[in-house]
Amino acid sequence: MKGIIVAVNPNRVIGCKGDIPWHYSEDLKRFKKLTIGNTVIMGRKTWESLPIKPLPERRNIVITSRKIEGVECFKQIKKALAGTVGDVWFIGGAGIYEEALKYADRIDMTLVPDIVNEDDECVYFPEIQKDEWRESSSNKNEENPELMQKIFIRIT
Repeated sequence: MKGIIVAVNPNRVIGCKGDIPWHYSEDLKRFKKLTIGNTVIMGRKTWESLPIKPLPERRNIVITSRKIEGVECFKQIKKALAGTVGDVWFIGGAGIYEEALKYADRIDMTLVPDIVNEDDECVYFPEIQKDEWRESSSNKNEENPELMQKIFIRIT
């Protein structure tokens, strides 16, 4: 399985000023539960924004043209995927998500209610194409009903 895991607000914002503009421990617990023991692929800016590097108990891969000490780096997602075994999660940022839509078969999305000032250098999750993806489930987060969990499955 190759999945995208993302938290978005109602306007598809995923981050502003190089950071996530909200904090929900319930979403972080879900992220950890789904990604532990698997490979996570991210862009350089996402790597740099992590409070703990590398993410523990996961194979961390960064897509970048630079060499970064202490983590596996690849210039292209396709090359990174060639050496993976088991489940892979794409964890951001916007450019990685855009390209990962070609490779993923699942999108695990948390909808957060937060509205942000979109003048704050925000980045967005790409539009989900209805002819390529179908929503397979939509449920309130069990621990925090403010959060909505949606899963999309590739149909093409």
